[in-house]
Amino acid sequence: MRTRTILMTVAFSLIAVALCVAQNPNMGTWKLNEAKSKLAPGFAKNTTVVYAAAGDSVKVTTDGTDKDGKAFQTEWTGKFDGKPYPLTGDPSADARAYTKVNDRALDLINSKGGKPTTTGKIVVSADGKSRTLTASGTDAAGKKVTSVSVYDKQ
Repeated sequence: MRTRTILMTVAFSLIAVALCVAQNPNMGTWKLNEAKSKLAPGFAKNTTVVYAAAGDSVKVTTDGTDKDGKAFQTEWTGKFDGKPYPLTGDPSADARAYTKVNDRALDLINSKGGKPTTTGKIVVSADGKSRTLTASGTDAAGKKVTSVSVYDKQ
């Protein structure tokens, strides 16, 4: 009887995690729509963003080009709980924190050495077919810049 109870508890827990991840509209692969975007010079350009389940966390992988046109890939695994988790592949940041604002919006903060380098807001459209990232930071000259990237769901 006890073994059955433990197995049922584990099964229900796994189902609950799967449902939470499946209901997140950010999950999946997103491709940059440059025609709809307003990319700031000096900002990296993420051409593909993939959100995937990683146990009870989310793994976010981006592929793109840096301000000099050089290809890069970043990886982040964590939760949308506002806490910073390690970020790899980004020379301007070593951690990222996502905070869930509501069912379709996330805030993010990239930081290096505990100091914010980029902030942003991600909003998924009501139909779930596009998402917009509005990011702000400073360029190499120290000037504040804002970039708007629009992505289409694949």
